[in-house]
Amino acid sequence: MAVTKDLTKATPYEDANNKVAKWELEYTYENDSEGDATYYKSVFNKTIEQAYTDSNGDSQTNFTLQAKGDFSKADLVALCSVSQWDAVFASQVDSVITNPVVNPTADKSFSVPS
Repeated sequence: MAVTKDLTKATPYEDANNKVAKWELEYTYENDSEGDATYYKSVFNKTIEQAYTDSNGDSQTNFTLQAKGDFSKADLVALCSVSQWDAVFASQVDSVITNPVVNPTADKSFSVPS
């Protein structure tokens, strides 16, 4: 099983000072190659606000307010939930490719016992 994964889309939302206030990120996983019997693809998305305040009034900063050109690919990948997505993708591949669900078959010739 050859799994490839990559950040495939990053959309910045800039404030009035041309600093990124939010990112929309897309991260794509592929198992094997398209056309292979074991091919499987899944796309994960995440929107990250630069900072927010939770319902308790606690503030959290997710990344430094800066111009979009100051972010590297590694910076953007670090904002993703890669370890969580790794586990989800592995589970998806297992349930769809490795150990797919076998649906039961009906025995229409069964007669109700008397």
